[in-house]
Amino acid sequence: MMRFSVPLLLGIFAVSTSSAAAPAAPQCTPGAYRGADGDFIVITERAKSAEDGEWRYTFRDGRYGSTKGGAVQCSADALMVTGPSGAVERWPRMALRMTPTRFKSGDAMLAGMLVEPDVKAGKKPPLAVMVHGSESSASINRNPYPFVFAAQGIAAFVYDKHGAGASEGRYHQNFHRLAADVVAASTEAKRLAKGRFSRFGLFGGSQGGWVAPRAANDAGAEFVAIGFGLLINPLEEDSEQVFSELREKGYGDTVIAEAREITDATGAVIASHFTSGFDQLAAVKARYGAQPWFTAITGEFTGALLASDEPTLRREGPAKYDNLDLDWRYDAIGHLRRVRAPQLWIVAGEDREAPPIVTIERLQALRREGKPISIVRFPRTDHGMYEFEQAADGTRRDTRITDGYFRLLADWIKRETHSPYGTAEMLTPE
Repeated sequence: MMRFSVPLLLGIFAVSTSSAAAPAAPQCTPGAYRGADGDFIVITERAKSAEDGEWRYTFRDGRYGSTKGGAVQCSADALMVTGPSGAVERWPRMALRMTPTRFKSGDAMLAGMLVEPDVKAGKKPPLAVMVHGSESSASINRNPYPFVFAAQGIAAFVYDKHGAGASEGRYHQNFHRLAADVVAASTEAKRLAKGRFSRFGLFGGSQGGWVAPRAANDAGAEFVAIGFGLLINPLEEDSEQVFSELREKGYGDTVIAEAREITDATGAVIASHFTSGFDQLAAVKARYGAQPWFTAITGEFTGALLASDEPTLRREGPAKYDNLDLDWRYDAIGHLRRVRAPQLWIVAGEDREAPPIVTIERLQALRREGKPISIVRFPRTDHGMYEFEQAADGTRRDTRITDGYFRLLADWIKRETHSPYGTAEMLTPE
């Protein structure tokens, strides 16, 4: 959610090397490709795809991988897909309408792309703006969601955020300014698709769960969908990660209460922009530093702050941990309460980066206030809706995006239901 060194949530695949020159790999074209059975595959770029010929593929059911020596290979305007039986099928590229654009947000020009499905004459699809997570890299052609949406009959607008890809400006994580970008992107998306869409809304993943609600009313959103987001502020995100880590290691409420004193102290330091709170931090380090669970603490930033002394934090802290213009006490629930449009929140049941317990509690409370919010939980999934294998030491290896997630998103936006959606649990109001 927060990032001090920010990777994309894209797969990283090994590339073999050889002294002999290999034939040039076919260049893939980002987009969606349809199989004879109606299924689809999305192709997106990796950072060096144009150089090494390695692209990422994603099936509708969440299986993903690399075109480098895998079961999915590129050819001219098609994919060659090897099925379970070993038979190779040709999946042609879908005729999506892709319109590049540049638009102004504040003092910067941002690069965007409208991706529209091939629909029957007279039919108007919904239109959704893709609201960024915390990635600092380009989104156009590296983000599978616009193509996943378009392959399922939804027009999607994606853009490079400030300081990324072909967009101007400086990368930051100020949710209010990011929301202003979403509003500008929404105006541009509706301008480009004028007369060709039915209703308009926002989809935000991860950090987009903070930004999309902030932008929703100003953007004129008629729906808001959130994947693996949070209804807590960045300080609470850190503390909830710490508590989740300790619970996984078997510690109970007494230790959690003591750990809360620690996260309160580290939160006070970082929210002061490393100008105060050091006496409180020193006190909790002295009180709990000898406890066996103390060294197990990581969180977003608490573990790093505990490992440093005061002079180091005063000198290096702002540049390392407070350089993205974050609103540490961001009023997430206040902004969400003001959203008028219906909302869908999809949470990962075992999300280590965005622990869902408090978010679900707060969403349920808003439902009791009469807010039109649907909540869906996918058990045994981590951030990004990834299923995983967990080793004895607690480390996890992502295996796939959980089946049903992409279909659920699209059906909800289209106001359709074609359940079941894999292991999805529809949470009832409490």
